[in-house]
Amino acid sequence: MREAVDRGEWQLALDLLAIAGPVSAGAEGLELRARAAYGAGDFEASVSAWEDLHALLLAEGDVAGAAMAAAMVAMFLMMDTGLMAPVRGWLRRAERLLDGQPEAPALAIMAMVRAYERFMCGDMRAAGDHAARAIELGSRLGVAPAVVIGRVCIARVTIFNGQVEEGLQLLDEIAVDLMSGAVDPLTTGMMYCELICAAQGVALHDRASEWTEVMDRWRHGAAIGGISGRCRVHRAELLRMSGPCDLAEAEALGACEELRPWMRREFGWPLVELGNIRLRKGDLVGAEEAFIAAHERAWSPHPGLALLRLAQGDVDAASKMIADAIAHPFDVPSKERPPFGDLRLAPLLDAQAEIASAAGDAAVVRRAADALESIADAYPSRSLVAGAALAGARAALISGDLEQAIHRATAATAAWADIGAPFEAASARVVLGEARHLSGDIDGARMEWRAARAAFESFGAVGWAERVERLVADAPPSQTRSLASGPAAATFRCDGDIRTIAWGETSVLMGDLKGFRYIERLLADPGREFHVLDLVAVERGSLPTGRAVHHGAVRDGAARDGEGPFAGSTGIADAGLPVLDDEARAAYRRRLAEVDEDIEEAMRANDLGRVELAQRDREYLIAELSRAVGLGGRPRSVGGTAERARTSVTRSLRYALERLAQHHPALAAHLGHSVRTGTYCAYVPDPLSPIVWNL
Repeated sequence: MREAVDRGEWQLALDLLAIAGPVSAGAEGLELRARAAYGAGDFEASVSAWEDLHALLLAEGDVAGAAMAAAMVAMFLMMDTGLMAPVRGWLRRAERLLDGQPEAPALAIMAMVRAYERFMCGDMRAAGDHAARAIELGSRLGVAPAVVIGRVCIARVTIFNGQVEEGLQLLDEIAVDLMSGAVDPLTTGMMYCELICAAQGVALHDRASEWTEVMDRWRHGAAIGGISGRCRVHRAELLRMSGPCDLAEAEALGACEELRPWMRREFGWPLVELGNIRLRKGDLVGAEEAFIAAHERAWSPHPGLALLRLAQGDVDAASKMIADAIAHPFDVPSKERPPFGDLRLAPLLDAQAEIASAAGDAAVVRRAADALESIADAYPSRSLVAGAALAGARAALISGDLEQAIHRATAATAAWADIGAPFEAASARVVLGEARHLSGDIDGARMEWRAARAAFESFGAVGWAERVERLVADAPPSQTRSLASGPAAATFRCDGDIRTIAWGETSVLMGDLKGFRYIERLLADPGREFHVLDLVAVERGSLPTGRAVHHGAVRDGAARDGEGPFAGSTGIADAGLPVLDDEARAAYRRRLAEVDEDIEEAMRANDLGRVELAQRDREYLIAELSRAVGLGGRPRSVGGTAERARTSVTRSLRYALERLAQHHPALAAHLGHSVRTGTYCAYVPDPLSPIVWNL
């Protein structure tokens, strides 16, 4: 069994344990089960085995062994759940056991975990202190993972404190050690991921790309647990920069498939990346599905969701969203992104500059540009400098300083091209073209726009290429459309049994139909897919149709877990399976008890910051358990069939559109093209021609 675990033959090891009888229930069997279950992709079974080992060793009087098992529980919870209160609880158990005892290897693991717990919660000084202790104890007690992980933590703290080059040099040294094979596979995979996260955190995409290539080669032969999935997210992030979009989306979808059994709260990370990629592709419906799914998992969907609203034409909603995201930054503990400080604001400020420019808000554009320039000064990075230059170009353009706008946009275009980020370079060219156009250089403007269009097309950003095509059309310069042009208006309102239908210059009155009521519900929430049973509920009056809405406005509600297009189109929700299995629900309840203990202890210590963080963990766990349990306490499942409802709804929709075509053929043609039918129905209009519907 141990040989199978050491060779990475996880399932074989689990099979051997299953037939080993009493041996598998002993200390050695539980440790092997914990390691094999983790490698095979069963996170909850792995943590449960470590917990059982802790209880067994404690009962046998093996204090040092029980403390090590508790430290391992804390480590795995820290790595994969993002729930810091249970991590602290298990660390306290281990600390109490070793209080007054001789030094034991568990102390090095505990210091290592404490270092990252503090790092993820934003306490950089304490993180550095614990990391130094992990290195010292690990070196003295022969615990190599504590030494390596402590060194990486110190490097990340160094970068966070603005000493970017020094921190990167430390990481380069660690990368050499990892490539030598001197460190165990689990630690190697975790630390490769950390190297990439550190580079991505300061927008050093070239360095991140180098380390991702190394990790990608390594993971095919040695990656275990969720590490392979994390590597795929990093690949998706880099492909989002370099293109092509289709390959980036495939990597993001693959990452979601691999990480679903692992990540709970942090599962929002690959979902947001999927949304960002789809937004660039021009798949606004798919992007919204991914962003909303991330939000439902307590993960911030911004700046992607705010930029989606801008792409949908809802500049006001986009402005409010991004302003709120900057005022209340996302601070759920995560080692994947800068946990605190200005670095986490840079992507938000980039988006705010773009959104405020579309809104014509010169003051906000200028503030965002100045803030980005300050961040780029503090954390030297070509990408941060390029982003600040583009924001500065937008600020100059909106204030009328065309010479400065041309200068800054040219610098941004060149910088992004040099970095190897064609989408960003094309976006900068669009701004440069606008500046040249306003300065009277029409030929120069069209030259930039044509280059941008070609870059977008090559990248796979078809929707953006079409937008730029409108700028290079043969219309006179005075008729050239802005990328932020406002939405059209239309009416689809029912008063009693009479429906007022207006679009363009045509307005008609028609008798109401069942299919019209279905259409009205779809129009009320553009882009969202509804299960046919939901539309039947509309017709029966048990599901409201909503109010006047804007294509892309903030939703009144989101698709239920396991339903909607995200579940079907990505493959990460399995029809007929429980939202959480029995083992996961039991683990969540244990975590909830551990969070309550952490809250009580923090309140006794009057540590209000810790109380707030633990309360967030508690709210997340309760929400997850609530989603997983249906009426009568029965587990809730996802998926299901509704063939008869699908047939009925489709027939009613087609009949309604046929009747509409007799009175308003243009609108019937639009709806016929934009309304999708099937088990899930949706209204998906052209994102380049947003519409405000008065319902």
